[in-house]
Amino acid sequence: MSPVIEVSGIVTRFGSHTVHDGVSLHIDKNEIYGILGESGSGKSVLMREMIMLQKPDAGKVTVLGRDLARITFEEAQKLRSEWGVLFQFGALYSSLTIAENIEVQLKEYTKLSKRMRDKLVRSKIALVGLDAHVGALYPAELSGGMIKRAALARALAMEPSLLFLDEPTSGLDPVGARNFDKLIVELRDMLGITVVMITHDLDSIFNIVDRMAILADKRVVAEGNIQEVLRSTHPFVEAFFKNDYTREKFADKLKEGEKDVQ
Repeated sequence: MSPVIEVSGIVTRFGSHTVHDGVSLHIDKNEIYGILGESGSGKSVLMREMIMLQKPDAGKVTVLGRDLARITFEEAQKLRSEWGVLFQFGALYSSLTIAENIEVQLKEYTKLSKRMRDKLVRSKIALVGLDAHVGALYPAELSGGMIKRAALARALAMEPSLLFLDEPTSGLDPVGARNFDKLIVELRDMLGITVVMITHDLDSIFNIVDRMAILADKRVVAEGNIQEVLRSTHPFVEAFFKNDYTREKFADKLKEGEKDVQ
């Protein structure tokens, strides 16, 4: 099967500063794919290039079989309806209720009646584990965890096949973060979507990410599942993963892998 997303030889510059210099990776259907990297490695920039908020200086990005550099405006609009995005801090409109926030895309991209839009909004609120009354509240009235779930409901409004998450568990307490991880896996399995997430959360990386790319030195220095990534001797990989906590987690994953082979 062709990758859902394929990034080939991406070069990104800001003036004289080069962020990416030959970044390549691929993301397969229905996987939860992590983008990790050192500070300033261009993780968020790369995601912005995948969702057409920014253009690379060179290279190719293909999403759902479409070369992003060669599509028409109409094709781009249609493609945007195929993905949902959860930004790091939710990015909800503060002047709109949660229901109105979720409804925005439905009003923009569909010709559904108000009654049908309201029904879909209620279903998305329930899908992410929020009570129905939350729809009438404003973002300022919600906790951090509820804001994340409300923003996720908005990202799912158009029933996308792709879901982009930027640091989805940042700002959450440990219990809230693990519950959010569980929700992401449940949604992937239930809806059959592909999830791309920027994260530094080690528990997320070890427990829900299927494969990942590690950005450092302006390129991808490791890509694959956790066992494959941990074979890398790159200094960033060594510093990020190879400490007492991650060694213990890695040992558990190795045992699981041996059982799978048997």
